[in-house]
Amino acid sequence: MTTGSLALDGLRVLDLTSQLSGPYCAMLLGDLGADVIKLERPGVGDDARAVSPKISGESAAFMTYNRNKRSVTLDLKAAAGRTIALALAARVDVVLENFRPGATARLGLGYDHVRAINPRVIYCSISGFGQTGPYRERGGFDRIAQGMSGFMSISGDLDGPPLPLPIPIADIGTGMFATIGILAALAARSRTGRGQHVDTSLLETPIAWSIYEASSYFATGEVPERLGPGHRASAPYQAFRTKDSWINLGGGSPGFWPKICALLGVPELVDDPRFRTPGDRVRHRKELEALLQPRFEKETTATWLDRFEAEGVPAGPILTYDQVFADPQVAHREMAVPVDHPVAGRTRVLGIPIKLSDTPARIRRPAPTLGQHTDEVLGELGYDAAAIGRLRAERVI
Repeated sequence: MTTGSLALDGLRVLDLTSQLSGPYCAMLLGDLGADVIKLERPGVGDDARAVSPKISGESAAFMTYNRNKRSVTLDLKAAAGRTIALALAARVDVVLENFRPGATARLGLGYDHVRAINPRVIYCSISGFGQTGPYRERGGFDRIAQGMSGFMSISGDLDGPPLPLPIPIADIGTGMFATIGILAALAARSRTGRGQHVDTSLLETPIAWSIYEASSYFATGEVPERLGPGHRASAPYQAFRTKDSWINLGGGSPGFWPKICALLGVPELVDDPRFRTPGDRVRHRKELEALLQPRFEKETTATWLDRFEAEGVPAGPILTYDQVFADPQVAHREMAVPVDHPVAGRTRVLGIPIKLSDTPARIRRPAPTLGQHTDEVLGELGYDAAAIGRLRAERVI
């Protein structure tokens, strides 16, 4: 594994977040080289530490998205705890929080408090609905955001209930948008010398991803309907059942259409007026699916994949997670990485999807145990062993 410099070497991050959205952002920054100090409640820690399944008492999910961090336990409700938090905030480049709007200000750790002692700070707030607006005080949850964004209204079978994506896209996506915002603010700071406040929310993330739905609604005024397995702007671009499983076909481009018809044994559909152009195929996608589905059921997924690949038509299997992590391409791209955890032992975590040629990201340390680095970080602030002992006796740390 590469041991050279990382893209964010020297960047210091104070992570006040819990659960998923904020910690995911902090994980990305840590993977890219930042020194991330994660503040947690003494004796309890991040609520995500309780998420099952567990390995030797340690949450497997927590260990994945809290790697490359140092854990410090600190009671932010205690005056001494706030003093320590502000001392850390004065020394870092980035402060990241995902409390309800106004909560950090009430603790004396809001953006105005921090920038008064650190004008160059990038202060990033993640919340359910944003720092402004009529819903700002509401708590945020992934599923609520998926529903209020319109996403669930278009997800699921045509005649079934609205469904969320099982992956928490609002949480993870907001963590990604927060990372983009932080990096953009850092780039601006390199020119201006000033920090700024980055504000993003769970609600806005799936709305921002509604490219086809929003543009269609803006253009026509019609509310986008649920499509089941289909695609709003392309056909045939969907999953089909085969003789033994399922296959995804990415056949929306005009050049693929004649090849698909030939491979499926329906050449007459090429010039069928219902399907002649891409727009025709989208408008008549249900009829098209009904004609193509029986053809797919005649052969196995592997057979279809070989045939489509030979003709350069995009297609892929629908894999279960055991198959995903046994796939040679996934293995080659190192998307499952072994780590040695001090309690859980040898485990695997998800790999890093950003590949940099000169300053590659890497997993330098496993997720910390609760408070593992408290003494270390306080020592960096100048606290000696006696002072640390007193703080521990007072349950500040």
